[in-house]
Amino acid sequence: MKIDSKKLVVAAAKARLGSVSPYSKFKVGAALLTKSGEIIGGANVESASYGLTCCAERIALFKALTDGKKDFVAVAVVARWPGGPMPCGACRQLLAEYAPKAKVFIADSDKLKAVQTFTVKELLPLAFVFES
Repeated sequence: MKIDSKKLVVAAAKARLGSVSPYSKFKVGAALLTKSGEIIGGANVESASYGLTCCAERIALFKALTDGKKDFVAVAVVARWPGGPMPCGACRQLLAEYAPKAKVFIADSDKLKAVQTFTVKELLPLAFVFES
């Protein structure tokens, strides 16, 4: 399957508009691509109790998983940040569990054409996962 990184990055930028970030004002969007070509978007949601805040990547992943989606081939993450926002450790762990072979595209919302590409394994080389 050929992955259209530009289309996925644009979908993440669009998802970013749904961010609920009243405290930090740091709006992040993510878009997850399934093997069948479906794109599921998500945006970060903040809480006054910061530990309860949830990242855009996890929102998109949880949304997809609870709708029965799987076989993820790529994820894009977009925010206004030089070089784009890197996934946090929790997001890397969940991607390693549920999207281990996915390509990860990172972009600054002000420079959507400058996309960094990683594999999940590059982001978390020694992930804690159970092999089946």
